[in-house]
Amino acid sequence: MDDPRTGYYQDVESNYHSLSHADPMASMATRCDLNNEVFLHACLLPSLCIIALLSFFERRQKIFSFEDRFPYLRGRFGVVVPLDFTGSLRNRWSYAFAIGAAAPQMISLFSGEIVPIKVPKWLITLVYLLAAFEVALANLPFFTCLSTTHRAVGGAVGLLYTLVWLIVAVWKARCVHELCDESHFLGNVMCYQWLTWWPHFLCLGFLLLQFGSMLAKDVHNRLKKDATQVEEDEVVQSHQYRYVQTLLRRPPIRSLEKSWFQRNVYDWDPYFKFPNRMIATTIISLIGLYLLISSEQVLTSLVIRFINSLFQRPSIWTEHLDYATNTWYVTTALAVLSSAAHVGHVLVCYRKHIKRLWAGKRSFLPEKYHTANPAVSVAAFLRYPGCQIAFTLWGYVMVHLALFVFGMVFVHLVVIPIRKQGFFTWLIDVTIFLANFFIVLALLKLQVLLVRFFFLQDKLSPQDKQKPLALNHRKAFHNFNYFFFFYNVILGLGSCVLRLMSSVFVSLLLVSRIHRTIMPKGFELLDKVPAL
Repeated sequence: MDDPRTGYYQDVESNYHSLSHADPMASMATRCDLNNEVFLHACLLPSLCIIALLSFFERRQKIFSFEDRFPYLRGRFGVVVPLDFTGSLRNRWSYAFAIGAAAPQMISLFSGEIVPIKVPKWLITLVYLLAAFEVALANLPFFTCLSTTHRAVGGAVGLLYTLVWLIVAVWKARCVHELCDESHFLGNVMCYQWLTWWPHFLCLGFLLLQFGSMLAKDVHNRLKKDATQVEEDEVVQSHQYRYVQTLLRRPPIRSLEKSWFQRNVYDWDPYFKFPNRMIATTIISLIGLYLLISSEQVLTSLVIRFINSLFQRPSIWTEHLDYATNTWYVTTALAVLSSAAHVGHVLVCYRKHIKRLWAGKRSFLPEKYHTANPAVSVAAFLRYPGCQIAFTLWGYVMVHLALFVFGMVFVHLVVIPIRKQGFFTWLIDVTIFLANFFIVLALLKLQVLLVRFFFLQDKLSPQDKQKPLALNHRKAFHNFNYFFFFYNVILGLGSCVLRLMSSVFVSLLLVSRIHRTIMPKGFELLDKVPAL
């Protein structure tokens, strides 16, 4: 007697073969199944080996007694410093591109794609901390190979490590390109995946050239028997020395005339250089904005195409979808300009504040920070880059959504009425609205004029600029106050709406600028950014 389970197994096997033949993306995805998390796990052991190698070449000042038994290891295995964020100016752009190479993993941390272990939900914060440490350890060779004083070893090891990352990135890009299929939603997304990858390739390519240059220069110096190396980080930087010289010189009688760009956009200062911390924060903020905007636009275009495919004939829904689509793209451009301007404005404010501190001016700081707690200040120094990057990305999202809402309001109040009713009909409605608005302003001004000329007493002296705060015609004033009390309630409602809208708009624009508070005076302490 046949086993009834035999038919079930045959049916499952036939379904499996039919699905694998029907969907070639599934088989291709199986061959290209190498996500960021698996690759990071594979990079941990090579990263530890590279750190151990560079630590072996690093000399320690403190020598322990037990090391006398191992003369060759005496003083070795020193502490390797990946990068100096306290004010170093050495390899500023190289460090910035190294952080840019780690940008995809940082974005994966934001989205929660990297989960090293499975734990209960109440321990998820510790998992994020562990994931951040894993990303930092996997990318640590990029920074240590740049910062080591042994340029030949750092250049050779960094060149090989970067080359492996670049090969894996190109292989993944090739696999994703093979998955491109416009008949599938996922395959359609894969067709645009290259838009988010070229910054990663650019950063890896720059590091590859930098490590190759380090290796070639060191070999050239050794062949010339000139191994001396001039470090950029001296006690007194050259630009700071020239800045002090300008302070000691007599100021010129006529100052140089600045161009329109220098007066209104940006004025380059040859006596100031941004440290590694600010350069890296700016680069990763711009790369993060680019990745976020590219992913947003790809998904938006695919969703819009999918919705349009549902409506075969033009209808009122397709008309509103066209309005929303055009508004979305216009507000995207405005939000991009706003976010990019804010990133540059942060650098301008940083330079301005640092130069004020150099001059001993602390008036722009809150009073409690004139004598700040050293421990709190150093901890805030550690948290600032991450908070600035996160606030920049969230600021773009919030500004974009707010502009989209305002844009749709503009479309329904201006564009749609003009197209349906005509321009002159809309102009008449606007004229009626503006007439009432100016009447309201006139009534507000009338109250001020009546109080000034009729309800205030005369000046005590002809030399006084204003009348004294003393009422005249009190009975008439009480009647005037009574009747205008009910009208002012209506004005108060409109004023409340305008105040709320303006406050929301300004607060959203200032989200990414964490050096300014979005709270009103007296409530600044409620706006405690973790980095400040």
